[in-house]
Amino acid sequence: MLLPTRSVEKPWGRDSLPAPFTVPAGQRIGEIWFEPPAQLPDLLVKYIFTSEKLSVQVHPSDEQTQAAGLGRQGKEECWLVIDAQPGAVLGVGFAGDLDQAAMRAAALDGSIEDMLVWHAVKPGDFFYIPANTVHAIGPGVAIIEIQQNSDLTYRLYDYGRPRELHLDQAIEVASGTPHDAQLRRHLPPSGSVPLVDGPFFTLDRVDGLASPELLARYDGPLLAIPRVGDIAVDGQAISPGQCAFAPSLADVHLARDGDCLIARALA
Repeated sequence: MLLPTRSVEKPWGRDSLPAPFTVPAGQRIGEIWFEPPAQLPDLLVKYIFTSEKLSVQVHPSDEQTQAAGLGRQGKEECWLVIDAQPGAVLGVGFAGDLDQAAMRAAALDGSIEDMLVWHAVKPGDFFYIPANTVHAIGPGVAIIEIQQNSDLTYRLYDYGRPRELHLDQAIEVASGTPHDAQLRRHLPPSGSVPLVDGPFFTLDRVDGLASPELLARYDGPLLAIPRVGDIAVDGQAISPGQCAFAPSLADVHLARDGDCLIARALA
């Protein structure tokens, strides 16, 4: 089943996107969302395209939102860089430990931007972003984001833009620590690669035909995001730039020389 898409205009979006996407005249597209199917309501896939810096922000965990009476609204996410202009960077975690008072002061005077670790990125770079990780996306980057289906975001700093900040909520949930180096990597140019193994979802890159191990690992509902070459789900062709629901990996016909991301939610 091909998922419906929603193109979201953003002031920091782009009027020109990498293939296979196009932008209607006069628009600046910042995000393309794939509406989660009823069978996988807790998993969201989106593309993000930037021409300016995004805010310095943080997402709470499920436990924190439930304790605050907000239900299960936590958010863990991961990013796969698919396009990067010269100088493109992603800010993830702090260079050193930071207590709440120092984080608040840095958010108020803007120096929090310089306290983040900014990673120069290129296509194939992958980051897992746990809840409570302070992060920011720089200009000139295109990423695929797979995440818990929540849009609860607390902004600490927004470069003077006239948008609401959420300093008290952000400081309460933010971790003033470096990002774990084991949660980022550069993907090899070919080969099937496990990318995420919980706690909320799994994610694999499948290069060519699926192995018996992958078929067993994805024996239930999943999302398939082709990157190179078409796939087919129940006889329907799914092309790069699209996303589809499938009952299991056995129902996905992968291109022998293709490249596809597959993801499933965990209870």
